Amino acid sequence: MRHLRPAALLAASLVLLLAIDGTGGNAEASAPAAAVLPRIRAVTLPDRIGPPLIRDNWSGPAFDACAAPGPETLRAWRAASPYGAVGIYVSGSQRGCPQPRLTADWVRQARAMGWRFLPVHVGLQAPCADPSRKPERIDPAKAAQQGWDEADEAVHAMRSLGLDKGSPVYLDIEAYPMHDAACGQAVVDFTLGWTQALHAAGYRSGFYSSLDSGVADLSAAARAGSSPLPDALWYARWDDHADTNGSGPLAPDLWPSHQRVHQYRGNVQETYVGETLAIDRNHVDGPTAG
Repeated sequence: MRHLRPAALLAASLVLLLAIDGTGGNAEASAPAAAVLPRIRAVTLPDRIGPPLIRDNWSGPAFDACAAPGPETLRAWRAASPYGAVGIYVSGSQRGCPQPRLTADWVRQARAMGWRFLPVHVGLQAPCADPSRKPERIDPAKAAQQGWDEADEAVHAMRSLGLDKGSPVYLDIEAYPMHDAACGQAVVDFTLGWTQALHAAGYRSGFYSSLDSGVADLSAAARAGSSPLPDALWYARWDDHADTNGSGPLAPDLWPSHQRVHQYRGNVQETYVGETLAIDRNHVDGPTAG
């Protein structure tokens, strides 16, 4: 009998394994792979009333500041700045600044100057978010109900400020890490409850977050078929592009019909007619309050 060289012996062994296994691999490798669960699952809540009719879509540059500016600053900026809309923090237990000026009279004066408004609510945050600045966080087991409760608070604030039905309110969810799927699902469920309650009260639902966290998860929820989704998306990506084209998870077919605001630069100081503010810059192509 002829002896096989080592290389020939290896080749013969591989042929034998192929004949036995039939796949070219061992039994463990040929077992079916475990199913990979999606990060965001589809959730549907009743939305009998649906969003109100669009009243105040607007396009142009806007700014938001931590506290509502004084009337003299608003007047100077309206005359000399490029901005036509201002973000205002109307409600929420975790707003970054007190709002001593933000009253119904302030809204009336600003409206008379020609300003549009982007109302913002800052409440509970993602369960996995850094608690050092905003410690109050969503409970995943109660997320949808908590979203409803926060919307109820926002509606009361909107009414007290004289901001009518049909106006949007943007839910502020700060950036959070993406390592925990349950955290992202809690944010989505919270936002669905928020939207459901705002629609029931006759207001439009908005959502603000980082393009790489909250907006990514809301986009995944849209792909999965969740509802009711916000009527407008305000995404933060500080790329200095004053547009609403989106990128990454925010594809052209998501919130495409004048439903976007882009925060494209943050923490800058600007001065007009001697009045200085620290602001974030935004470009709007979507619903505002008037």
